[in-house]
Amino acid sequence: MSHAKKRILITTSTFSRWEDDILPSFVYELSKRLAKHLDVYVLAPHSRGAKVFEQVDGMNIFRFRYFPARHEKLCERAILPNLKENPLLWLQVPFFLISQFFAIARIVNKNNIDVIHAHWVIPQGFIAALYKLLLNHNIKIVVTGHGKDLFGLRFWPFSALKRWTLNNIDSLTVVSNALKDEAINLGIRNNLSIKVVPMGVDLSLFNPDRYNENIKKKYQIKGPFILFVGRLSEKKGVEYLINAMPTILNEYPDAKLLIIGEGEREAYLKNLSENLGLLDRSIIFTGAIPNKELPQYYATADIFIGPSISEGLGLVFVESIGSSTITMGTNLPAIADVIEDGKTGFIVEQKNSKQIAEKVKYILSNRDNFKDMSKKARKIIIDKFDWNLISEKYAQILKNI
Repeated sequence: MSHAKKRILITTSTFSRWEDDILPSFVYELSKRLAKHLDVYVLAPHSRGAKVFEQVDGMNIFRFRYFPARHEKLCERAILPNLKENPLLWLQVPFFLISQFFAIARIVNKNNIDVIHAHWVIPQGFIAALYKLLLNHNIKIVVTGHGKDLFGLRFWPFSALKRWTLNNIDSLTVVSNALKDEAINLGIRNNLSIKVVPMGVDLSLFNPDRYNENIKKKYQIKGPFILFVGRLSEKKGVEYLINAMPTILNEYPDAKLLIIGEGEREAYLKNLSENLGLLDRSIIFTGAIPNKELPQYYATADIFIGPSISEGLGLVFVESIGSSTITMGTNLPAIADVIEDGKTGFIVEQKNSKQIAEKVKYILSNRDNFKDMSKKARKIIIDKFDWNLISEKYAQILKNI
């Protein structure tokens, strides 16, 4: 039976569950925009408090159960950090994979799905490729790699699983040029279509007009406002920013660092801040903040710093530059897709607290000189990362597969 619009099933392990969710929202944001061009079905893991099925923003959203409801914790945050923090969750992995496989089969058959768009090579890409091999040779599969799925798990058997997956799909998209290189280095077939298309940002929300003086009042920020937003994990390198603060405070004693996020390194980072005598005084941990509230934090900050030591792309840098906030990242290939040193932001070496401190002091002493740069940087970012542009690119890939 033919249908007017191509029908796609988006599979993902990270997907917004409710309005004020703290989970990254980029798959949700892309999916709802694709619904303007395609019939969109979404398959995500169930979480306590989320609906098993709902129709929102033009999407048909299914959430599959993989364990007794009160124990479904594998996907409450990112899967790999969860497994690292709680190895017992490995017991849920086989049930997750099997449940996702049969949920895909059920939804594809019932809704005449044409294309599966799997986010993350492992596990979603692998399960989609396995489904195609075993049950449906005609289904088309597009996989999007986001970072940890390609950069992480480099040891056997995961490297072999990634290679097998990419050799058994129809098209691969990755969010940065660094990830394209990583995929090629796995030894994939020569004729696999690989396109670099980042996730996007709603730059009508992330803009300098979101400045909110009440944030400074809430956290008693009377001097320079330094911001970090992200998961408190080892790969984000937050300790190098914390260790830079004493040097910054020597010159700017009223500066404050706000750290927004949660993760497995939270206790360690708070301990580090306390040992420096800075916790709750010059360094404030806010915990996770709903996505819809983040634009005002970016727009109000003087400097955003992401001291990453590994990154697939880093949409936080796009959000910050879109807010016309002076933005600093590290010399990672993926970040180079967003930050051009001295043009759209500033680059420092990884794991270099001294360089972070010196660059912050340089920026703060020349803030007025960078206002024009920040405006021009926002324009560059809009032309590369705005959701309207990005969703159109994904729609064309999915339509033409």
